[in-house]
Amino acid sequence: MDAGQLLAPVAGMTLPDAAQHFVAAGVPVFPLVPGEKRPLVAHGFKDANADPAQIEEWWQRWPEANIGIPTGLPSGIEVVDVDVKGDEPRGPDSWQRATRASLLDGWAAQVVTPSGGLHAYYPAASVEQRSWASGAAQLDFRGTAGYIVAPPSQVMIDGLPSAYDLLDLSTGETWPVDAVALREFLDPRPAPASWPAAPFGGTLEERTQRIAAWLEGQGEGERNQGLYWASCRLVENGASLSAAFEALGPVAEGIGLPPREIERTIRSAYRTPTPASAPGSPARHPSAAARRGSAGQERMLA
Repeated sequence: MDAGQLLAPVAGMTLPDAAQHFVAAGVPVFPLVPGEKRPLVAHGFKDANADPAQIEEWWQRWPEANIGIPTGLPSGIEVVDVDVKGDEPRGPDSWQRATRASLLDGWAAQVVTPSGGLHAYYPAASVEQRSWASGAAQLDFRGTAGYIVAPPSQVMIDGLPSAYDLLDLSTGETWPVDAVALREFLDPRPAPASWPAAPFGGTLEERTQRIAAWLEGQGEGERNQGLYWASCRLVENGASLSAAFEALGPVAEGIGLPPREIERTIRSAYRTPTPASAPGSPARHPSAAARRGSAGQERMLA
């Protein structure tokens, strides 16, 4: 069951019934303080459970408890959280910029939060993607080691209860968000001072060899970011994705990166938009999913 099918029926349900609906679909949940986002159980999302008997016990004890869903592989759900706090919230602009860059396609459902923000639900990736927060962009990713407050939960806003409400459902194909590419786009981390600041010279083959040789010298703590940086340099120099795998894959394995991480990191670099002036940068066009979601997004985020 995808997130759209999971969330669509809960609008008219009580909280205990909604909690049982989630676990019947195989999605573990846990109780939150009524009217709040804080867990009621000792270990928070780590205590999430899909046993109907345990859910019945919890919601008999706390019938007004909000519903928390652990994100990532445990639930099969990942969420992009768009914040609208402050006098000049940056979350909506960050969402729109990343949407135009085709980095937020593939969502299954969108939920309006009580504060007026947005939760975009995606199917979880087959490999672990850890949660992160970008204060500068006011956009967070909820994956492994995170959780989300699910509809029909309510929190208090200005002394009044306000619910998490379903805004839109996908009518097309859904797929996981690339959390690495999204974070690099919204909140790029500067390369360490020891990293080369200028493009490598020579022919494409020579540049590729030098970039691979540079990557080989990276130590623990810099390996993944170094692979991403090297992959981006190959993108800018016009190297194909297959050439990047051929040049960087064996080197990355040699310095200790696991194959799945290597594949995900290189592909992330090739999905991240590059400057228009960069050699070999492909033109990017909004996908069908981006066009499909634009009306609902603009209505909510305007």
